[in-house]
Amino acid sequence: MTRTTATDVAVSLDEGLSGATRVYFIVGDPIAQVRSPSGVTAALREAGRDALVVPAHVAPADLAAFFAGVASMRNVDGVIITVPHKFSAAAFCASLSDEAAFLGAVNTLRRAPEGGWHGGMFDGTGFVAALADAGCELRGKRALLIGAGGAGSAIGHALINAGVASLDVHDNDTARTASLVTRLAALQCGGARTAPADLAPESFDVVVNASPMGMCADDPLPIDVSRLPAATFVGDVVTKPPLTPFIEAARARGCKTVTGTQMFARVCDRMVEFLLDAHG
Repeated sequence: MTRTTATDVAVSLDEGLSGATRVYFIVGDPIAQVRSPSGVTAALREAGRDALVVPAHVAPADLAAFFAGVASMRNVDGVIITVPHKFSAAAFCASLSDEAAFLGAVNTLRRAPEGGWHGGMFDGTGFVAALADAGCELRGKRALLIGAGGAGSAIGHALINAGVASLDVHDNDTARTASLVTRLAALQCGGARTAPADLAPESFDVVVNASPMGMCADDPLPIDVSRLPAATFVGDVVTKPPLTPFIEAARARGCKTVTGTQMFARVCDRMVEFLLDAHG
């Protein structure tokens, strides 16, 4: 898919925005850091849809009110979900894709022909696709996942399905970690476990940061990067800044990397395909 620049998007909006434009919301708390409004708007318009993606800053306590409000807006065709709503938004779906149902989390909702929301989850498959683009062969590898939230859960699921030999999961929320590990272990197609307290970064072939660490300049690094061998493949889901301190430190060690921006491009492809497939 050819990428459209921000200038191209602005021109297309000036020429095409009207009362007939279909509306998609992206919902999060916070919301200022997300890239989806311009990227998904451009992709939808490239596909021929007269559409606009609008950011909505919605606190967790107000999520039900948000969905109650958009349910009756007949020109709203979909909702993109970001932190911290990926688990809670699943409850507002009348139906879920297989992956979203397994994870109990969604990142994209489209309005079904009968009027309810159908939810999908593409953070995991998108991230694994970005790893493959960068030359990372996952089969048989030892992987470490930092973060067991909505994106982390999806990435863990996709890593297991891609054939990693083992997956260690670390999250400060021990209950959330245990829940994810238990569900992944039930797949019986890869070993998943809670990362040990004495985490040794040098023990892994692939390290993925799926936590918010790195969004703020004073955030600590997710792991001790000084212990990473150059052969380790490192990924990060954070998109702003485009090059996080974690990715910069990993590159300084000689590691190959995948950034949140690279992930976003592949997730965006899947979200747009899902949003356009109104009858799938």
